Amino acid sequence: MKKIELLLPGGSLEKCEYAIKYGADAVYFGTVDFSLRALRKGEIITDDNMKSCVDLVHSLGAKAYLTLNIYSFNEDIEKLISKIDIIKDANPDGILISDFGVLSIVKKYLPDIDIHISTQANTLNSEAVKFWRDFGAKRVVLARELSIPEIAKIKQDVPEIELEVFVHGSQCVSFSGRCLLSDYMTNGERKANKGGCAQPCRWSYKLIEETRPGEYFEIEQNDRGTHILSPKDLALINYIPQLIDAGVDSLKIEGRTKSLYYVSAAAKTYRKAIDDYVNTGKSDEEFNIQQLAKIGNRGYTTGFYITKPDSNGYSYDISKGLAGADFLCLFLNEENGMIKVHTKNKFYVGDEVEIITPNELFTTKVLKIIDYNTNEEQEFSNTNYVSLIKFDRIPKDIKYALVRTVGIKNERCS
Repeated sequence: MKKIELLLPGGSLEKCEYAIKYGADAVYFGTVDFSLRALRKGEIITDDNMKSCVDLVHSLGAKAYLTLNIYSFNEDIEKLISKIDIIKDANPDGILISDFGVLSIVKKYLPDIDIHISTQANTLNSEAVKFWRDFGAKRVVLARELSIPEIAKIKQDVPEIELEVFVHGSQCVSFSGRCLLSDYMTNGERKANKGGCAQPCRWSYKLIEETRPGEYFEIEQNDRGTHILSPKDLALINYIPQLIDAGVDSLKIEGRTKSLYYVSAAAKTYRKAIDDYVNTGKSDEEFNIQQLAKIGNRGYTTGFYITKPDSNGYSYDISKGLAGADFLCLFLNEENGMIKVHTKNKFYVGDEVEIITPNELFTTKVLKIIDYNTNEEQEFSNTNYVSLIKFDRIPKDIKYALVRTVGIKNERCS
């Protein structure tokens, strides 16, 4: 059986590192001005650290793909040309493209870097894949609107080109992300296809009749209005065998703006599902979906891949993803027999918690908490605290260890 790539989002250098340690074979990342995900906080990837990011990924034995998949105006093309030397020096393994002008520039100035056609290009059929192949593409990221049998047919028709599909994460209400809602509803200040989407599909809507100004009517009885445009998140964790058998080369997870915990836990879960199938021909479906319930989601759906989606594929009650488990802290290092942690959500002495690492998953108990700055014993560690923690049990290797609550606290996530 051929090796299938697990591709994770790398919204920052730290996320790239954790994603790979938790099982990713490759990461994709954007840079300022040319990405469909404009990050605004954390150690984002810029012109100054792009090479450091690629070097880090390569040092960990993985591949790095750069996204240049905005739809470009003349000023964007000029800006891209001015940054060609930076990209060439960084030397990513592939560049994701959706715009013909960007494609022309990359082929001219960066001929040795593989071209991957972004899902934004709406590739739905074999002839389109052949078209991109003839333009020099090595890989095509297929549109999310295809079924698994349709993907298999494309691979059969064009076996020489790599196919990448999304298997997990947020979905756009518009066809392959071709959306102008954000542009319109922010007066052009946040353009969806230039990395600034305000996600109006996640907003709560009510109905107003034009002859009765100021009178609002619920589209559905709900005190928060109705999220009529908000799709549930995609999760194909239990269809890995069908995707592999269809000939897919890369399984892609969405989420460059999501947390370090999301990236790590998603990578670990999909890595296990892939390896279980490749090594044993089986997969623990109940365990897999329970693990995904512990990370942020709006409820899960299989999108277009299995059956034609209907109203059950929408998250009418919430817009922001809820996690079944709270991310409590990440390990920093060991000091004087205790673990130094950075706290993300408040927890107490006596709490039972779950620790995940790239190789382990177990529950343990918080026995003692000491404030790192005052050296005083505390009953709890608060958000953004740095604390020393004594656990009943610690992992064999504490590097990259994360801590979360036990079980699934939000029933809608299960």
